[in-house]
Amino acid sequence: MGQFPRLLAGGVAELMKPIVGIMACNRTVGVENAHAVMERYVRAAVTYGDCHALLIPPMVDGFSSGALTARLDGLMLTGSPSNVHSNLYGSEGGDGPFDEGRDAVSLGMIECMVTMGKPVFGICRGFQEINVVLGGSLRRDVGYGAENGANGISHHAPDGTAFDQQFEHVHEVELIEGGVLEGVYGSDHLRVNSVHYQGVDRLGEGLMVEAVAPDGLIEAFSANIAGCQVLGVQWHPEWQADRHPESQAYFHMMGQVLRGMPLR
Repeated sequence: MGQFPRLLAGGVAELMKPIVGIMACNRTVGVENAHAVMERYVRAAVTYGDCHALLIPPMVDGFSSGALTARLDGLMLTGSPSNVHSNLYGSEGGDGPFDEGRDAVSLGMIECMVTMGKPVFGICRGFQEINVVLGGSLRRDVGYGAENGANGISHHAPDGTAFDQQFEHVHEVELIEGGVLEGVYGSDHLRVNSVHYQGVDRLGEGLMVEAVAPDGLIEAFSANIAGCQVLGVQWHPEWQADRHPESQAYFHMMGQVLRGMPLR
């Protein structure tokens, strides 16, 4: 094995695994800015997607989306406490927190992945980012309260709920007949966690609805845009994925697409 035995640790199969870029956020650690991704996203991707992960810094200066895209097999956009800035979809106002560095890098990465025909997966904020890049818009009134929909669906636990318990706030979604997710799960519905205050208003160009909440809010979409395969979900499949086979299936599907298999 030569002078550097670690290079071939795990054998050729390990070296041949696809590499997914995972979008990071700006966070304050002490008095410094840090680029961070919650471990649950990375662990779910590498465990159930059987791939390697490369974290993408949300740093505009000295960053080239095109150069990085050329080195990746796919992109996974994570959830975040921050919201996509409203001026990116032609709106005004809106509540933060915002992360303009993440906005710039993630939206640039999506554009490059689409241009190069490489797969893009989105979770929560990432789902919303994909919609915005493809010309869609967001609504900002889908948090907690019966007034948020004709059927009284709350898409976030009440303010003050403990962090872990926020992910226990769940509702069902209807899976669209003939869609990717209906095929994966073999069912016309799925029970999902719901931890978001924003959602899709106008659907982006080329996106096909995969799942809707009881109040009609779009909860998942897919697309094949000139060879770029896209799958986004509003919920959090990475949360305690080891306990939920349906969540594992999302990342298994991602791993297959990274290896060149079609979504449909």
